[in-house]
Amino acid sequence: MNIFIVTGASKGIGFELMKQLKSRGDKVIGMARTNAIGDEDMLTVDLLQIGRLAELISNVVEENVSSATSFTLINNAGTVEPIGMIGTIDEAKLSEALAVNLTAPMILSNAFISALEKFEGDKRIVNISSGAGRNPYEGWGVYCTTKAGLDHFSRVVSLEQKQAEYPVDILSIAPGIIDTGMQETIRASNADDFPLHDRFVDYKRHGHLSSAEETASKLIAVLDREDFGSLGPIADIRKISE
Repeated sequence: MNIFIVTGASKGIGFELMKQLKSRGDKVIGMARTNAIGDEDMLTVDLLQIGRLAELISNVVEENVSSATSFTLINNAGTVEPIGMIGTIDEAKLSEALAVNLTAPMILSNAFISALEKFEGDKRIVNISSGAGRNPYEGWGVYCTTKAGLDHFSRVVSLEQKQAEYPVDILSIAPGIIDTGMQETIRASNADDFPLHDRFVDYKRHGHLSSAEETASKLIAVLDREDFGSLGPIADIRKISE
């Protein structure tokens, strides 16, 4: 059985990934701060509680390793806040964004690789990145930095896993511009804090946003590719889905 672990699974891309993967018979364990629909496969956890994360991964592996043919960790959870010019950012919000966008995925990936060191089946880590990690945008100093960090972390893991007996494939993928709550947050921001504000309003107005459902479907198609291991460590879904 294919086992998937998806963070940020209560909404947006994470919700759609969990729904679509489960519908085809895969086992999906979600992680999210809330579980409004009472999904028995959802672990209620705040990624700011970093001390819990390694144990959660170890437990998921231990409970499923005897029946698993593959394990995939999808680090999807993230926040675009705080939005604002450096010099105006709230320190507590900056720290929280670093924890959610970068520290938590690193801890989860570290625990995943460790727990599955001797597992001989397919092992994959997918980090949901952003074009903001590859291009600087005023007002997104925190978001750009965390996504750039996630990309570079993926490069390091990819390099290290070449030496592993049973390597983990890792891919940090930018999913494009998607119509989720994150986009609502961007559009609600102050133009003084984010000079590209009007551009993102236009994306919505002119129908240039992909749906979470469509994006999740494309991501699953990438996961199913036989050449998945050769796609990374850095990719853009708009290029590899053409």
